[in-house]
Amino acid sequence: MTTTSPPPATSVHPLPQRRLGATGPVVASPGLGLMSLSGVYGSADRDEGLATVHAALDAGVTLLDTGDFYGSGSNEELVRDALRGRRREDVVLSVKYGALRDPAGGFVGFDARPAATKNFLTYTLQRLGTDHVDVYRPARLDPAVPIEETMGALAELVAAGWVRHVGLSEVGSETLRRASAVHPVADLQIEWSLASRGIEDGLLATCRELGIGVTAYGALSRGLLSGHWRPERVAADDFRSHSPRFQAGNVERNLELVEALREVADDLGATVAQLAVAWVAAQGEDVVPVVGARRPAQLAETLRAAELVLDDATLARIERAFPRGGAAGDRYDAAGAAALDSERG
Repeated sequence: MTTTSPPPATSVHPLPQRRLGATGPVVASPGLGLMSLSGVYGSADRDEGLATVHAALDAGVTLLDTGDFYGSGSNEELVRDALRGRRREDVVLSVKYGALRDPAGGFVGFDARPAATKNFLTYTLQRLGTDHVDVYRPARLDPAVPIEETMGALAELVAAGWVRHVGLSEVGSETLRRASAVHPVADLQIEWSLASRGIEDGLLATCRELGIGVTAYGALSRGLLSGHWRPERVAADDFRSHSPRFQAGNVERNLELVEALREVADDLGATVAQLAVAWVAAQGEDVVPVVGARRPAQLAETLRAAELVLDDATLARIERAFPRGGAAGDRYDAAGAAALDSERG
């Protein structure tokens, strides 16, 4: 990855800076999640994806979140190409690993053994064209491998300089405590939005006790809270076609809640998407929303959430419009939910 400096990015409203936990890097908030650029929500245009990443960087976004299984590696290659001509030190690369896929694109297991951890990172560094990853994390808890063994391997990678910080994703309080006893955990990546608030049932308190930051993905609940969602948009190859929250009977109820949010947003001169992302950011200085976007215009709308300041009265209005537990349908189907250690306390 070249270190040639690009033209300076300009931003009328600089994005706020937040540290990932007590030990992690400082990043601009929000960060950009890249999963949607590799076909999880239906076919994606690569050139448009590159343009979106470029727009994010030019707007001051520094945290790019990817996974080695997004597009079976093609997402990391897209990141490499998007960063060509950019300074590596201006970007914080967060990478998830461990999900196993077959040639048809299906998920066939998970592997976070120490040897597998090192093997996955080797290929990630090659695809990204870099000599280190800033935050490296298993995408889920591997039930066949004690977390202490996985963390031990990650600690070795940190000591060798291949990884700067260790993160975890969708794990519960007990796992966080055991992991932190081996090596500092910079952040917990977990779904957190007005529609998904399980982290508030004790897990957030554990993070704060241990000095672990939160990178909250799904701030728009996979587009549901964007203010633009229509049920007929779900294609057969779209993840949401299997998500309970988007099924008939549930999605209609959820969109009623979105319309209630729209009234609050309208009074602020904001969009529903901006309000939803700003709500996540308002949950604490240790929280960094990670937003997804497939087009520069979509990203531009979302990033303006950083300009919204929500006072207590507005937060109370949001709570009344979209109360905790009000979303209809779970965030994952039964198979997906079974892999969530975070749902087990």
